[in-house]
Amino acid sequence: MLDGINALLAATVIFVGGHFFLSSLPVRAWIIERLGAGGFRGLYALVAGGSMIWMLIAYGAAPYVEVWPEVMALRWVALLAMPIAFVLVVCGMTTRSPTAIGGEALLDMPRVPLPGILRVTRHPALWGVAIWAICHLLVNGDAASVIFMGGFLVLTLGGMQHIDARREATLGAAWGPTKIRSSAIPFAALLSRRTEMDWSGLGWWRPLLGLLLYAVFLGGHTVFFGVSPFPPALM
Repeated sequence: MLDGINALLAATVIFVGGHFFLSSLPVRAWIIERLGAGGFRGLYALVAGGSMIWMLIAYGAAPYVEVWPEVMALRWVALLAMPIAFVLVVCGMTTRSPTAIGGEALLDMPRVPLPGILRVTRHPALWGVAIWAICHLLVNGDAASVIFMGGFLVLTLGGMQHIDARREATLGAAWGPTKIRSSAIPFAALLSRRTEMDWSGLGWWRPLLGLLLYAVFLGGHTVFFGVSPFPPALM
């Protein structure tokens, strides 16, 4: 029976590894051939959701084992970066994208270059989660947090490359315009003038909603998670 850090490590490996394994082209094709597209999505959701729940429970139950001492000043970094993370996640989750599940159909529509936040990066939500993971790695130096946040960081950064490689392999030339007129690295396509910012596609309500959610989580962080996010100077 696994417990403590070992349980968290096992859950994290299954959570992260399950995403990459099930979404790999040979495995995905094999499962769809036997269970159909709906069956594949159901299995994927079961593995991802079940392992994430296990991961959260194991993280909450894991003992505190210090890897490096907490640097309270780094909480300022999190306070400044987390609003960006929330905005990216909200914008990414509310903008239809060819990198999302089932988003391949958008490539058949005359919508290149991509709208809104996708001009900044074609993986906005994943970058938002990556920033969240980095921020919490900086302010939490215990083994459980390193495993938990590190798992999300591997999943998001590796997931971007995995998604792009899978799209290119399956879509061929149809992926070309999206690849050329957008970038995985934030602002790379804009700075190289391969696209221009689409402010109307971004809208005003997406960034506002992201900032409002940030304010809610910031204000309720102590209640929700039992830890104050503020540096000592603000406490």
